[in-house]
Amino acid sequence: MEQKNIPRIMIAAAGSGSGKTTVTCGLLQAFLNRGWKPASYKCGPDYIDPMFHSEVLGIKSRNLDLFFTDENTTNYLLCRNAGTADLAVLEGVMGYYDGLAGKSTDCSSYDLSRKTGTPVILVADCKGMSASIVALIKGFIELRKDHCIKGVILNRIPPMLYEEIKNLIEEELPIEVLGYLPVMADCRLESRHLGLVTAKEIGNLQEIITKVAAQMTASVDLDRILAIAEEAPSIRFQIPEAIKRIRAQTKHEAGVKIAVAMDKAFCFYYQDNLDLLAELGAELIPFSPLEEKALPSDIQGLILGGGYPELYLEQLSGNQTMLESIRGAIEGGLSCLAECGGFMYLHQWMKDRDGTRYRMAGVIEGESFPTERLTRFGYLTLTALEDNLLCAKGTELKGHEFHYWDSTNTGHGFQAKKPLRKTSWDCMIIKGNLLAGYPHIHFYSNIEAAIEFLGKVRGTEKQ
Repeated sequence: MEQKNIPRIMIAAAGSGSGKTTVTCGLLQAFLNRGWKPASYKCGPDYIDPMFHSEVLGIKSRNLDLFFTDENTTNYLLCRNAGTADLAVLEGVMGYYDGLAGKSTDCSSYDLSRKTGTPVILVADCKGMSASIVALIKGFIELRKDHCIKGVILNRIPPMLYEEIKNLIEEELPIEVLGYLPVMADCRLESRHLGLVTAKEIGNLQEIITKVAAQMTASVDLDRILAIAEEAPSIRFQIPEAIKRIRAQTKHEAGVKIAVAMDKAFCFYYQDNLDLLAELGAELIPFSPLEEKALPSDIQGLILGGGYPELYLEQLSGNQTMLESIRGAIEGGLSCLAECGGFMYLHQWMKDRDGTRYRMAGVIEGESFPTERLTRFGYLTLTALEDNLLCAKGTELKGHEFHYWDSTNTGHGFQAKKPLRKTSWDCMIIKGNLLAGYPHIHFYSNIEAAIEFLGKVRGTEKQ
């Protein structure tokens, strides 16, 4: 058993849209301005919020997710990814107690705070409320005795009301009010029908974060937040046995080159997945299906991740030499893992919201098309119905789906099942050297899948 002391806090809220990401990014910038070296994490499977953290820090943010990983592995990843940071900031997901299937606290922000021993700062959105905010906070600190909530930040509250509401809360409840943010209309992180706009798409993001950090420095008790973070207990964990085995074996394994799609259209990756492949001996070579004319040379594997290819259909379809390069490589035997947006890109056709069809790579028969709502959204347990690039028939992996586009050919290689529900369906296409589908798979849910993938890639003839 190992242990590590990491000062840390979680920023949580009553629900989505309460300002968690804005407050988290503002705090990260404020701590950087003070000379601290923070690391950041996102609770749950979301790809986009960590991109905002990364834009502030200049280093990759990570996900912590108790559906994908058990308690020990979660604590291992928290400690490993903290590196030499002197502070860890975790951003919660949805409402603080919202967990599996919308009816459990398992895998919620609350669950993560308990299992990592992380003190929580609750962001209370005061828009349209005054004294009623006391009742909201009271409910959150009384629902569970081990709530871990150590303080509150009031968001979107008029400065003239702050002191009165702060006094009211602290008179009524055993909780500290640590400061506030006023309404900052020019500092909103915009959304679209597809979800949040990504960090790279907000041209003035650094200006927004700088303004939020300056406001927080003026109206939030940063010293008290740091003191709360320093009260967090040490984290105890064991290095997973598969990781120990990997570290012993990879010294003797030949390296492999894997091309990874990385641009505005393909940017949704669990950083821990990529780190694990690198630890296994892979050299990951980023390339752009949007901008480059062909795959990198001398590669043995290909990963096409998720993202927003539907926003760049004309450019992707117009880059015919890249489409031909990818189609030829996969048909020639190159091992390829394609998830969500990457899966859509491999279709014969993809439609935009106006119904216009664009020719894609043509590796997978069928068409990807828009829907009016999220399709098969949420966590999944995936059971392999055939041997494939990641595992043998009967193996379980865990993943997540989030997409507004569907397909006429979603595949039958795995059975997907929602946790705590009876809902299930077939998904993913298994075709020799290709595994493609809508689910995003987390390798730490079954580390052997990453080992199997690299083994298959090593057996591929160089292209």
